[in-house]
Amino acid sequence: MFQIIFNKLSAAEMSALPKKMQLDLLEQFEILPEDLDHLDAKHFGVIEREGEKLYRYRAKDYRIYFAQTPEGITIHRVLHKNTFRDFLFRSKLPVAEDQALGKTREFWKLIEQGEKTRKS
Repeated sequence: MFQIIFNKLSAAEMSALPKKMQLDLLEQFEILPEDLDHLDAKHFGVIEREGEKLYRYRAKDYRIYFAQTPEGITIHRVLHKNTFRDFLFRSKLPVAEDQALGKTREFWKLIEQGEKTRKS
């Protein structure tokens, strides 16, 4: 069975949003494992580190960062694009450069916070 799993941080980030926005984001975030083999560049990005892939999905003004797992996908973070742009600006990275982003420790710390709080 394919599951979408929110860790504690991503669940908290989603629950902080108005209910209508939550529903809109989840409605847009319709994804199946086979979709990851043929990514739509308009909505998806891939960030890699040491052979691991983290996916970025653009939904409205938010970015959903997730990884593929045997169960389905685990959502690590749900970030507003302006907050993320602020992060990129502080890190002195170009906004649309997933490869450069994958090389920054600060980004991976942000993601690892989510991994450590996986919701059971």
